[in-house]
Amino acid sequence: MCGIVGYIGEQDAKEVLLKGLERLEYRGYDSAGIAVRNDEGVTVFKEKGRIADLRGAVDYAVEASTGIGHTRWATHGKPNKVNAHPHQSTAERFTLVHNGVIENYHHIQRDYLADVEMQSDTDTEIIVQLIAKFAGEGMTTKEAFCKSLTLLEGSYAIALLDAEEAETIYVAKNKSPLLVGLGERFNVIASDAMAMLQLTDQFVELMDKEIVIVRKDGVEIETLAGEGMRREPFTAEIDMSDIEKGTYPHYMLKEIDEQPAVVRKIVQAYQDDNDQLTIDPAILDALNSADRLHIIAAGTSYHAGLIGKEYLEKMTGIPVEVHISSEFGYNMPLLSEKPLFIFISQSGETADSRQVLVKIKELGHASLTITNVGGSTLSREADHTLLLHAGPEIAVASTKAYTAQLAVLAILAGVAAKARGKDIGFDLVQELGIVANAIQSQVDAKEEMEAIAHQYLATTRNCFFIGRVFDYFVGLEGALKLKEISYIQAEGFAGGELKHGTIALIEEGTPVIALATQEAVNLNIRGNVKEVAARGANPCIISMEGLQEQGDAHVLPKVNEMLSPLVSVIPMQLISYYAALHRDCDVDKPRNLAKSVTVE
Repeated sequence: MCGIVGYIGEQDAKEVLLKGLERLEYRGYDSAGIAVRNDEGVTVFKEKGRIADLRGAVDYAVEASTGIGHTRWATHGKPNKVNAHPHQSTAERFTLVHNGVIENYHHIQRDYLADVEMQSDTDTEIIVQLIAKFAGEGMTTKEAFCKSLTLLEGSYAIALLDAEEAETIYVAKNKSPLLVGLGERFNVIASDAMAMLQLTDQFVELMDKEIVIVRKDGVEIETLAGEGMRREPFTAEIDMSDIEKGTYPHYMLKEIDEQPAVVRKIVQAYQDDNDQLTIDPAILDALNSADRLHIIAAGTSYHAGLIGKEYLEKMTGIPVEVHISSEFGYNMPLLSEKPLFIFISQSGETADSRQVLVKIKELGHASLTITNVGGSTLSREADHTLLLHAGPEIAVASTKAYTAQLAVLAILAGVAAKARGKDIGFDLVQELGIVANAIQSQVDAKEEMEAIAHQYLATTRNCFFIGRVFDYFVGLEGALKLKEISYIQAEGFAGGELKHGTIALIEEGTPVIALATQEAVNLNIRGNVKEVAARGANPCIISMEGLQEQGDAHVLPKVNEMLSPLVSVIPMQLISYYAALHRDCDVDKPRNLAKSVTVE
């Protein structure tokens, strides 16, 4: 979602900020802006649209070595130039960027700022106006900043400039991610380390309700009560080459192609010196001593969780429930005596999931985060972490993180089952190796996938995905991929559920993509296909070798049925990619979407 960058040092701040914002474009945004400070004061440049539009609005004659920048994903107020960040106080002394949502901004405006004419429709502007009010009453900038923070309810990551204070950026966070990067005679701030990796790989984690004073020669961290804090930096282990598209036209296609290597890398990462799969014993103890597992996730990660439930229940015998994080936080079910909560998140910053983590920690329950980003909020605050080892995922539509989640969940389930004395019936390492080869065959079938996309989706306004058992869950993910990047209205259904009402939507030519990879329900799903075909649907059957029939659109190589979702999802990803491409959609940055959802 929204991104923040900041720089203070000796270089041209404008270019540092713009390049940093460009590295945050993958998060999703609708406007962007920067503010730079020099001896003449603070100058703001902002624009609706892409960073390229912002570059066109910047006056490069303005020289400055201190500044802050922001990419905005609209929550309060329309996406336009006025509502874009940075925002300034009325007298333009204070300039601020903000990620998050201030839940009580109406109350603050009513109680403290009734006489201030707001320039925007955002919740953010009340923060900078509040700081200006307190400073105007005689407080120092630091005092006004702290006082304002104590009044805010909700989430925030904030960077503040004071036109009257040289070479200082005031920083604070609560629930929203923010890091400080350290350099030689410069320091930076970023909501994502990738934004500033070209300058430094040394970052300091910030905790909720701390304030940080950033200068080019040092960083001071304090609690809101004024207690000084000292924290060692960590090294952001991200390969810059992984962030580049190289010869690929889109990040999404690059990340689809990386999936065979990701599966192999995961197997290697979770093998010991004897080539046996291994999991941290503390995680195994927590899992095997739990009387129920609760998987908490959203979007694509939720779909991975549905498959993870099958892995964990079938291999370990432990009951598992899967919850949409935004629902669970406000409608918690009855809990057993000793549950373990498993949070699945690509970014590790998903706000919906974090609010659940905070609540279950208060209840004293154990937690495990499965994420691609070590040191992320969900990783740092949970009791345990399993990393996905997928490398940076830039495209908004998740592909390799999803297959990585499935692979790690399978390994977790397999190792836990072994620790419980259960035989899962197959060699997981060997079968994942077969899966990696099968995925490779699918990513190499691009021409066939493009032809399917053209044949079935070229002009349609909607599409159904059907399947049973694992194929139903993969169909949900396939529908999500198609709708989020091609804007085709798509829905995934359990095959037998269509005739319970939804079949009424079938019209002449409606594409129905059916998955048939499970032997026990193969005839059932084919019967469902006949039902929709009889109503005029245009069915596209993707089957697995050994179950194929004449007329199937595509046949997947045979793999262990339990691991088939890692393979069957690849055609879903590629078909969606080509459907979006043929409709001239922005594949990597679909409209209205954000990569990392950092507000509830």
